[in-house]
Amino acid sequence: MAKKSVLGRGLGTLLADADKVGNTALNMIQEIPIAQIIANPNQPRTTFDDESLSELAQSIKELGIVQPLTVRKLGDKFQIIAGERRFRAAKLAGLAEVPAYIRDVDDEQVLELALVENIQREDLDPIEIAISYQRLMEECSLTQETLSDRVGKKRATVANYLRLLKLPAEIQLGLREHLLQMGHARALLSIADYDQQVQIYDKILKEGLSVRKVEELAKEANKTEKKPVTKPQKNNDYKALENHLESHFKAKVQLQRSRNGKGKITIAFTSDTDLERIIGLLDQTK
Repeated sequence: MAKKSVLGRGLGTLLADADKVGNTALNMIQEIPIAQIIANPNQPRTTFDDESLSELAQSIKELGIVQPLTVRKLGDKFQIIAGERRFRAAKLAGLAEVPAYIRDVDDEQVLELALVENIQREDLDPIEIAISYQRLMEECSLTQETLSDRVGKKRATVANYLRLLKLPAEIQLGLREHLLQMGHARALLSIADYDQQVQIYDKILKEGLSVRKVEELAKEANKTEKKPVTKPQKNNDYKALENHLESHFKAKVQLQRSRNGKGKITIAFTSDTDLERIIGLLDQTK
């Protein structure tokens, strides 16, 4: 069976798009002096395992760089778009030059390419993936649907990762440290109460609960009856005023008042015509 491209569908598509957009993008691989290459300050990956880098450096000494870096020209330097780990390992290996594709892309495309390449890594934890998805949406103005196309994932998969960022901080940390699985996290997300999420998370750590057991606990937690929230009774004078306003405007009126005396009056309308009628009545009171 042919080995799947390490770029992944998402990054490959983005690089192809960059070639279409850039007028001076080059398809040929060039050897670039390593001294002229600089890192990307917006690189999503912030940690690099020293042992893993040493192993890659040894591999590069023996076999060279199999997958070229991707860079862009920035003044008299070349800024990394994709491949910072390979770049660091090449420096460790003592290489003077490295093979690279030169792309003609703007800042937003650089960020998008870097984030998508980061997502293709196999050693990412779920929270790192979720943060990268969120950054792509916020900083590159992508919808969930467009994002799913970019990274080659189903929209539901993207949505499930993004939901992880709603979990309490300690549970997110547990995911980063591989103390629980995605299945555990999805079950915890089904629980509305923050404290119950944390309580069940603690049980996962202490008792090594299976995903199925956590799903059962989540169902039980959601069945727990909550005390009904009682709305404060309105003062009779305010209720009478509400009725008077409803009679005047021939519309539903809601008067809300806080304990400190502040509040608001809401007048409902059913159409643009109804709104114009209400505005006319308000003008008559001036």
